[in-house]
Amino acid sequence: RESMASGAIGVSTGTAYPPAASAPTDEIIEVCRPVGEFGGLYVTHMRNEDDAVLDSIEETCAIGKALNVPVVISHHKTVGVKNHGRSTETLALIEKKMRAQQVCLDCYPYIASSTVLRDDRLAQSTRIIVTWSKPHPEFSGVDLDEVARRLGVSQKEAVEKIRPAGAIYFMLDEKDVQRILSFDETMIGSDGLPHDAKPHPRLWGTFPRVLGHYARDLKLFSLETAVYKMTGFPAKRFGLSGRGVLQAGAHADITLFDPNTIIDAADFKNGSAPAKGVHTVIVNGAPVWAGGKSTGILSGRLLTRG
Repeated sequence: RESMASGAIGVSTGTAYPPAASAPTDEIIEVCRPVGEFGGLYVTHMRNEDDAVLDSIEETCAIGKALNVPVVISHHKTVGVKNHGRSTETLALIEKKMRAQQVCLDCYPYIASSTVLRDDRLAQSTRIIVTWSKPHPEFSGVDLDEVARRLGVSQKEAVEKIRPAGAIYFMLDEKDVQRILSFDETMIGSDGLPHDAKPHPRLWGTFPRVLGHYARDLKLFSLETAVYKMTGFPAKRFGLSGRGVLQAGAHADITLFDPNTIIDAADFKNGSAPAKGVHTVIVNGAPVWAGGKSTGILSGRLLTRG
């Protein structure tokens, strides 16, 4: 309640992770009561994104309905080989829920996710790359199977030996990614993790990848739609006044790019490579990126509700 009164936009839960995973639905609703009182958002990394993904959507929407607030499903996906193709089911359910309440989602444009290193992801992934490790920083950027080989143990044992750590998991299907990206109510979000020693390329590549690869090259949607999905649409959904639009009186947040050359350069070997085709980035009227590098100007502002 204190945070909402101070201008917080809403609450974000991560019920896929401990300790939040232990919270039953009723507890989440009660903890989040002030969100409804202040007209905020309920945003969530859902409890499950694999076998029980439909149940998680039901739970998420039930929480939003009980609080009478809009719901945002964070970086929506269907995880694991046996769940490839299930975005047809999840999007149909989300569309159905939208008829009774406000629901939208965001998505990043990759077939690999990234989070803490967990052994329960081994069976679901076709490849795992270690992004950081506290006890073994030398394994940052190394495939888990190679880590296990060097340590002379199984992959499950390797996970225990190098934790706490982070990882990139290849466990999504490209058709699902494209289907979710092109869904009308999907915003583009990077879900980037800037502290990782060897980060997922989404940190530097998400938005130019959507503009160049998916909009221009694959023609999944128009350039205008791509831009809207990453600017005006999220600004509208999150209630960011004067953001996400080019008009007199609005905050001057502007990216100048060449639509013919913009593309992501970051990949799974070098996740921090700057994108190609970006000329200038202006935040609140000040150039923060120009000539292929940061200007050093820090013109960002804290964004509060309304």
